[in-house]
Amino acid sequence: MMNKKSISLIMLSSLLTVSCSSTPQHNIESSVNESIQEEMVNISEETEPPTVEETTAEMTTEPPAQVKKGNIYDSDGHLLMYNETGADGIQKRKVTEEYAVSFANIITEMSDGYDLKFNDILSTPKEENEETGKSIQITIDADVQNAIYQYMESANLVGSAVVMRTDGSILSQVSYPSYDPSLVEKTEYDEELAWGECGNKAFQNFEPGSCFKIMSEVISDKHGVYSLWDEGEWTDDGATIVNWDHDTNSYYPMERSLYSAFVNSSNIFFAKSFDQIGKDDVMKDLDEIFHFVTDINCDFGDIQNNIEITCNDDLRRSAFGQSYVLTCPIYLASLGREAVFGDMVRPFVLKNIVDTDNPANVLENGSVPNEVIASIPEEYRQNLLDGMLGVASGLGIYTDFTFYAKTGTAETWEGDFLYITGCLKNANDTAGNSYDYANYKENGSYIIVMQVRNPQEHGLAFASESSYLYQGIVNAVLENQT
Repeated sequence: MMNKKSISLIMLSSLLTVSCSSTPQHNIESSVNESIQEEMVNISEETEPPTVEETTAEMTTEPPAQVKKGNIYDSDGHLLMYNETGADGIQKRKVTEEYAVSFANIITEMSDGYDLKFNDILSTPKEENEETGKSIQITIDADVQNAIYQYMESANLVGSAVVMRTDGSILSQVSYPSYDPSLVEKTEYDEELAWGECGNKAFQNFEPGSCFKIMSEVISDKHGVYSLWDEGEWTDDGATIVNWDHDTNSYYPMERSLYSAFVNSSNIFFAKSFDQIGKDDVMKDLDEIFHFVTDINCDFGDIQNNIEITCNDDLRRSAFGQSYVLTCPIYLASLGREAVFGDMVRPFVLKNIVDTDNPANVLENGSVPNEVIASIPEEYRQNLLDGMLGVASGLGIYTDFTFYAKTGTAETWEGDFLYITGCLKNANDTAGNSYDYANYKENGSYIIVMQVRNPQEHGLAFASESSYLYQGIVNAVLENQT
């Protein structure tokens, strides 16, 4: 609110403006001087000086204390992030040294991580007069996170790995390389640390390649596209589409079944299928069956996929995850869950809101598990499962679980990326249950997505060749779960 002096000075300013626009110069000075003298008299008469008591009160009143943010714990209760008072008396956010590097690019505020996303909760005390905010427990298992990171580092696997439980909770989200937050002076959001070389690759959008064919298979099945002619190299409307084995497979041209097209990852089959089905039905099915077109609102941020179809060539290439199709590994994990269990559930990382003084005391439940946001119609599920078993059988992954998979080799603006979207399905797992995280391996399944961004350094040309790297991630998960 403005006092009388402030209002008077504004009036003077207005007077000067009016005078300068309408009065000759020799009258301006006289008029303004008289107005100023009169106004200063009014100000001195109407405004009383503050008393000694008022002045002292203004000088001694302290601003309200800033609430210290609460802690972040992993799914087993390990402390991940906390406050530390420096020598200068200033509170700083610290990541527990043991987990610092593997968590840095998903948890720190400067990397747009959980400390920023859940700031409101962490900064709100459980009682009005308390100086410390609530704490949160996330769904990530810190030991698995560390094990996967250390494996990726030792294998020089640049990229990301996402592990999701059946209920949609993220068990691990690793991006390599990361950084040591204790060596970084910045504390606030930083574009380079959020999205650069050491940023969170699991939440960055790129072309998914043939992993997109999980959706293309179901859409083709729904519209009755079960058999098409596959030349291995197809040119139409001046654009050429080729299969990965177009120059090595002696069986071309051939009549291709939907199952064969999926297992052998035929670009031509699915390009022709989308061309036959048409843009409108393809877009409708992508959104209604797979929630691909509209954003998915998650507690850690929104998954914002992209697909743009402006011509027939865009439509055809979208069928195998190219052109203007973009998504992230977290979405692919959700897609893998839907492919095997029939329903897509909302991904989440917030397990519980807990008492900072006693983290065993749960104040509020976190995000809702098993929240279904899309479903594959029952009649189109089995053909997809058969296809994913067929792909998995050719990868040679060793596990006691039933393994389903789809590979993807993507051409991106940063070079070729390789993907494997897989699910280790537990025979005891009934979708819709929320199993105890501490004994999850006994009954739960694992959806595991691997993204390799440096295939050339491994001498790899296709995603199917990267299965030995995927096996290393599978081992890191299972060997660190009970």
